[in-house]
Amino acid sequence: MASITPALPAPGISQPSSLQRLQEVLRPRGPIWTPFNVISVMIMALGAALLVVRFAYGLGAITNLSQDVPWGLWIGFDVVTGVAFAGGAYVVTFMVYVLGLKHYRPIVRATVLNGLLAYAFYAGALLLDLGRPWNVINPIIGNKFGVSSVLFLVAWHFMLYMMAEFVEFSPAIAEWLGWERLRKVLHSLTLAAVIIGVTLSTLHQSGLGALYLMAGSKIHPLWYSQLLPLLFLVSSVFAGLSMVILEGTLSHRVFNHRLDDDGRLSHKGIVLGLSRVCALAMFVYLFLKVIDIVRDQDLVWLATGMGAWYLFEVVGLVLIPCLLFMAALRRRSLSLARIASGMALAGIVLNRINVSMIAYRWDAAVRYVPTWMEVEITLAVICAEIWVFRWIINRLPVLGTTDAGTKAPETITAAKEA
Repeated sequence: MASITPALPAPGISQPSSLQRLQEVLRPRGPIWTPFNVISVMIMALGAALLVVRFAYGLGAITNLSQDVPWGLWIGFDVVTGVAFAGGAYVVTFMVYVLGLKHYRPIVRATVLNGLLAYAFYAGALLLDLGRPWNVINPIIGNKFGVSSVLFLVAWHFMLYMMAEFVEFSPAIAEWLGWERLRKVLHSLTLAAVIIGVTLSTLHQSGLGALYLMAGSKIHPLWYSQLLPLLFLVSSVFAGLSMVILEGTLSHRVFNHRLDDDGRLSHKGIVLGLSRVCALAMFVYLFLKVIDIVRDQDLVWLATGMGAWYLFEVVGLVLIPCLLFMAALRRRSLSLARIASGMALAGIVLNRINVSMIAYRWDAAVRYVPTWMEVEITLAVICAEIWVFRWIINRLPVLGTTDAGTKAPETITAAKEA
């Protein structure tokens, strides 16, 4: 096979040095001293210091985790909730590459990038929660595989799905570097990567729910169900697409200069189309909830305090957003769709926190409450992901067509000198 080399500069134009290319890549895009930049840098710096303490002195130094409550905020939010928010990647790629719904193509790269970063940061946060984080490679190297554990399944799915998402996003990297031949090769692998990715996603989204099947009576009857794997899978559909809607709204405001005309004109149709899928998925989720609570004869719990909390989650943050999505479709209102997506995301956060923390050992004399340090590190992880997402969006051809702002540094320098 012929070797694949990056695009050469025009004749008579000197090749920029490695230092110049690095400076161009790292050069900030836009103002530096913004409120978000200042606050997020302080949060990440404090988070880094706390991580040093965590790995030097153990989990007990900064968390309220114990042998009775080994999973807390870092699992309930960073992993279980974060992976649900990344569900938009497998749904959108399935719609575009398998179902052939080409009008969603403008959001594919941004959605896949968001999913890839979510898995890298939130699933990577799993290392923070492990007492012996170096044992995370055991399922891979064969040391005590643990094949009877659901975590073995989830670990391999996470790893393989991240590889599949990287293959899906890699044409954007090759395009940015000017490697046209490699881009064509990688693009030809996209469909296979999507099919593998969708298969893995459906398995590990439900696998996360299956983890809590082992908790049994430790979880309140209103939240414990044999349908947890299916409920986690269905909820990941509208959680992921709601995140795509909100993320798309912010991208159109913050990165409007990166969008081409097709991206701007198709935005409303894409949001309303995703709203239709969200409404359908939420209806299925509510139907499963009703079937589950009637079958298990849990209606008596609705008259308790936990029952009121359950109704707030299901009615306030699932049923009402579902109705708002349908209203947005009838009125063709982007505002209603955005409000509904925000409420749906809040509902997913509450559901995952309920299953993993609030409803877990709800009758215990001493309840787990995360420390401020656990919350701070979670915020640091979120800020770090946003920084990486913004850096990539401002440089790679993710939202629009390749132009001077999305090409590799050497191509930019050559164009300026010409």
